Amino acid sequence: MNEDSRYEAVRSRDARFDGAFFFAVSTTGIYCRPSCPATTPRRRNVAFFPTSAAAQGSGFRACRRCRPDAVPGSAEWNARADLVGRAMRLISEGVVDREGVRGLAARLGYSARQVQRQLNAELGAGPVALARAQRAHTARVLLQTTGLQAAEIAFAAGFASVRQFNDTIKEIYALTPSGLRAARPGKGTRFGPVAPPTTPGVLPLRLAFRGPYAARQLFDHLQRRAITGVEEVSGEPGARTYRRTLRLPHGTGIAEVDEAAGDGWLDCRLRLTELRDLTTASQRVRRLFDLDADPYAVAERLGADSVLARLVDGCPGLRSPGAPTPDELAVRAVLGQQVSVAAGRTLGGALVAAHGEPLPEPAGALTHLFPRTEDLAQATLTELGMPESRRATLRTLSSALADGTVVLDAGADRDEAERALLGLRGIGPWTAGYIRMRALGDPDVLLTGDAAVLAGMRRAGVPTAGLKERATSWRPWRSYAMHHFWNAPATEPASPRPTTTESTGP
Repeated sequence: MNEDSRYEAVRSRDARFDGAFFFAVSTTGIYCRPSCPATTPRRRNVAFFPTSAAAQGSGFRACRRCRPDAVPGSAEWNARADLVGRAMRLISEGVVDREGVRGLAARLGYSARQVQRQLNAELGAGPVALARAQRAHTARVLLQTTGLQAAEIAFAAGFASVRQFNDTIKEIYALTPSGLRAARPGKGTRFGPVAPPTTPGVLPLRLAFRGPYAARQLFDHLQRRAITGVEEVSGEPGARTYRRTLRLPHGTGIAEVDEAAGDGWLDCRLRLTELRDLTTASQRVRRLFDLDADPYAVAERLGADSVLARLVDGCPGLRSPGAPTPDELAVRAVLGQQVSVAAGRTLGGALVAAHGEPLPEPAGALTHLFPRTEDLAQATLTELGMPESRRATLRTLSSALADGTVVLDAGADRDEAERALLGLRGIGPWTAGYIRMRALGDPDVLLTGDAAVLAGMRRAGVPTAGLKERATSWRPWRSYAMHHFWNAPATEPASPRPTTTESTGP
């Protein structure tokens, strides 16, 4: 987009671009999201920024009406595999707050100076400024959804001091922390978090997304694979709640997400043993539910294919589920090799019962955290009843994840991670590609040998021959194309599935 097309998006209050860019008004000193309902400013008074941090760095404060800090993240950071994209994913995970700029640079394999220079050049803000904007958003959420004292919130959000917290809130929101708390949105307000809950210890969030959202298909996907003790899905279709345990940097957590979508958000509730984990926990849930996707860009590209267009029109807003913990997803992918989804779920339950870490206090059906890879690397795993060759693959993978031979964090180099996975005995292209798609959030993975994809193609009337060549036009959204085939309606009897040496489905 150029500046003229961005201004047209602002004039039309186009929510498709919320999070893709921000605009600021020189006469008011305020920056907003493109869909802000306020009167459209004159073109000569408008400046555009790629991130909220860049707008803040130029002296603009956040609009209290549209709350631009609560927009979905840009889908660009998930699609891009370069330094900037990887850095943005790590910053959203809270790496700068925990490890500093040097820690961020070390994970990326560059010098701190190189990282600083590239982020400033492309985004108009360095890693410290980007992390600061994120801390301010976390602080606002805590101020408006909890009764915690300001000093507690300051350190929970990652600020080094109460004074730094007070100065940042005043600069970004033009309000004191107490004033920001008093300005919390009402229950029916579209933008921002909901009003404080009556249940102590629960943080209610509105997890924003853009465009249509195919919640039923995503909840179906999670429900079919929910592992006893770690996950559960309750309720009837259309009104289900997904719950799961989370292992976080400073403690543990439980996330609950409702299927029924609001006006651009999913309702989420977090129970955390350490409030410092709020940013990390919310980002992991966002990745699991693929809330930063751009369904408009996906539909435009896939809809250009005459056959896929029918599937896209029939299921708008279909998402590609991610994973809250990449290492867990990798282990589960190996467990699911050569077995059905139901069998993989049973094996996962047995693994959790034998090696999972019990929660200090069970929360209903949630009793454990998923096992650590360090523990699985040394385990015999005989309780799984699998052949020794498959148990050896599981131990090999767990050892590689534990010692850093394979790195699957938010900022991992996807090509390098896939090569490292393929170098492990017992892991083939399907498993490595599936891990890349879900654990690393790659939107452009094509599993050419997946039997369920081929069956879906036949149901949709797509020739299975020459899949790789045909799929070139689907880039960079081939992962979404596969999900459309996995969810293709059975309009006619499916042909028998071909044999495959790996999993028969997602």
